[in-house]
Amino acid sequence: MADTATLRKLYFIHKWSSLICAFFLLIALITGLPLVFKDEIEEGFGNQAVHAAVSEAAPRADLDAILQIARGPQGLYPGEAVRWISLEDDRPEVWVALAPSYHAERKLDHVVKFDAYSGKILARQPSAATATPTVIGMLFWLHKELLAGFVGEMMLAVTGLLLIVATVSGVVLYSPYMRKQRFGLVRRNRGRRLKWLDLHNLLGITTAAWVLVVGITGVMNEISEPAYDGWRTKTLATMLGPYEGKPMPVELASVQEAVATVSRALPDMKIRSVRFPDGELGSPHHYLVWAMGDSPLTSRLYRPALVDAVTGQLASVGEVPWYLTAVQLARPLHFGDYGALPLKLLWAALDAIAIAVLGSGMYLWLARRREA
Repeated sequence: MADTATLRKLYFIHKWSSLICAFFLLIALITGLPLVFKDEIEEGFGNQAVHAAVSEAAPRADLDAILQIARGPQGLYPGEAVRWISLEDDRPEVWVALAPSYHAERKLDHVVKFDAYSGKILARQPSAATATPTVIGMLFWLHKELLAGFVGEMMLAVTGLLLIVATVSGVVLYSPYMRKQRFGLVRRNRGRRLKWLDLHNLLGITTAAWVLVVGITGVMNEISEPAYDGWRTKTLATMLGPYEGKPMPVELASVQEAVATVSRALPDMKIRSVRFPDGELGSPHHYLVWAMGDSPLTSRLYRPALVDAVTGQLASVGEVPWYLTAVQLARPLHFGDYGALPLKLLWAALDAIAIAVLGSGMYLWLARRREA
């Protein structure tokens, strides 16, 4: 049993770690609640495309043909630069990101969505510079970066770390607090402050495991971009040694053949995306092809492959370091995306309870200050 001095230190840590992160944590909890149902909300407002019923075994549309529709001489955006292609894993769609030119600002990137089987255009998504922000979109960016870019991401990462400290210290404090009481007891007739203290402790201990999961995965999501940039810079610098000094290619090999080449090299995986030659976010001389596992257990695990953008030959297949694998696994767990609607409902309920824990903690602190 911890002595009185140790318990006082733990209480000090629990109180101030909670108070320091309270404001940003409240924003994250409130914005995260509707984001749990992001897909359902977008579908309800008609933002999800309607696809014809097609067997999964049916042949998929040729990616080169899709690119001709998107940016060929007679296409939607003739001559524009292709940033990336995404083969959506949760819907039969192919997304093509385009920009007015390779050197255009990233905020001018825009997306054309195609049916993965028929190759027909489903929708056009305007660039961030011209689009009217949606409510869900604004909530997502507020939840992810407080609308403050990298600085906001780091602030939320610190908030997540403080949340973990507050939760662990609160769990440790709960045992001596309940030593002489029945678990779950709420003393309703002993004053408002004591009642709220019991409720705060009860709700906190029952949601502690979930809060730790969401807190840890939230921190991992916030640091994912710096982690990826560090890995990409270190790994690609070694792999691209033979290409040093060579200009970026102008005429590119077939992207459909590049995808087929990687599929043959990784037969137990399916292609998730292709980044076109890019000196900032990929390789300036290759297609950077990302493949993902083809089973429920491996569907969140990715491997990168480089395909020479001129010859179409496979240059290398890489491995993702453990910390990026952890990030890949953490991202869907943060929003409860591993399950269907029942898991999302559970996530939403726990989110609401966490808001109540935070609110009751703030009330207890203010009440104590008034009494002091």
